Amino acid sequence: MSGFVRYSDSVEVLQPGEEQTFDEITATLLDISKKVGERQRHTVRSVHAKSHALLKAEVTVLDGLPEQLRQGLFAKPGSYGAIMRFSTNPGDILSDHISTPRGLAIKIVGVEGEMVPSHAGEVTQDLVMVNGKAFAAPNAAGFLKGLKTLDAHANDSEALKQTVSSVAQVAESALETVGGKSPTLLGFGHPPTNPLGETFSTVVPLRYGDYFGKIELVPVSKNLVDLCGKHLENAREWNALKDSNVKFFAHETSIWELRVQLCTDLDKMPVEKADVPWDETLSPYVTVAQVTVKAQEAYSDARRVYVDEELSFNPWHCLAAHRPLGNVMRARFKAYKASTKFRHAAEGRVMVEPKSIEELPG
Repeated sequence: MSGFVRYSDSVEVLQPGEEQTFDEITATLLDISKKVGERQRHTVRSVHAKSHALLKAEVTVLDGLPEQLRQGLFAKPGSYGAIMRFSTNPGDILSDHISTPRGLAIKIVGVEGEMVPSHAGEVTQDLVMVNGKAFAAPNAAGFLKGLKTLDAHANDSEALKQTVSSVAQVAESALETVGGKSPTLLGFGHPPTNPLGETFSTVVPLRYGDYFGKIELVPVSKNLVDLCGKHLENAREWNALKDSNVKFFAHETSIWELRVQLCTDLDKMPVEKADVPWDETLSPYVTVAQVTVKAQEAYSDARRVYVDEELSFNPWHCLAAHRPLGNVMRARFKAYKASTKFRHAAEGRVMVEPKSIEELPG
C-alpha cells in the first residue's frame, strides 16, 4: 500500500472572497432556523432537523492495520462508545412521505489526543455524513445558492414540498435508467428506501494524520445489506422512518464498517472541488474499524431531548489529525458554530458535549 499524497497545508487553497461567502451561508442558515422556529414555535437545526434513529454504538478500531492507515483515531486497536443520529436533509420537521436525502452523524466518545483548537479539552470525534459520494455543489459559493433556494421556500406548504419531492423522485429515476444523475434533483427527492441499507460518506475530505481522504460507513451484516434499496413499509406515514428503525432495532444487532479512501492524485482527487467523486480505482476504500449496534430502544423522549436538543454534531469536533479540509469544510466552521449557538439560545438549552457514552439516556 503506497502512493498516498502526504498532507501539507498546500493541499488547501483559499478562494477569493470566501469569508464573505461564509458570512452569507451563516446568515442564510440562521434565517431558515428563524423562519421554521417561528412557524413551528420550536427552533431546530437549520439542516437535518428531523431525526429517525438515535443509537448507542461501539466503534472498534481494527488490529493489524498497515502503517499508513494507523493514523489519528485509528492509530491503535481499541473500542469507543458512539452516538449515531440518522436524519433527513431539510431544516424543518416534515412528514416522511416527503422523501428526501438521508444523513448520518456519528459522535465517537472517549477519544484521546490533540484536538483542533476550537475543540480543545473535549474527548469526541464527529463524523458528519450523507448518502452520496460527493457534495451537491463544487464549493461554498455553490452551496450558498442552494441554501438561498431552501430559504426562499422555507415557508412553503407541506403539500408543495410533497409535490416537489415526488416530481424529483420520478425525474431522478428516469435519469438513472439512462445513466445520468442530477445533483439538483437529488437535493429535493429520494426514493422511499430504508436508510439502514444505505452507504454514508463524509463526501468531502478530512485530514488522516500524515495523509488525507474521505471516510464512509458501509452496512455489512446481512440484516442491513438486505435493506439496501428496499422500500419502507407504510412509506406514506408521518414517522415511517423512525417507526421502521424502532421496529428493527428492537430485536436486531447490526454491523457496519468504517472505511477510508486516501488521496493518491491531488489533481484527480481534488480537495477544493467538493462535487468531484474520488475515483475508487485510483484509491479504493479500505476498512479501518467496525461499528456495532446491539438491539435497543432506538428512539425515546429522553434520547430525543438529549441528542436533538442538547447535542450538536460538527465536523470541527475533531482531533487535529482529522481536521476538515477544503472550502466547504471551512464554511462549516463558522456556520455550524453560529447555528448551534442560536438554536440552543432560542430554546434555553445548554450546549452539551459528552465526556462518556454513559451520558446517553437508555
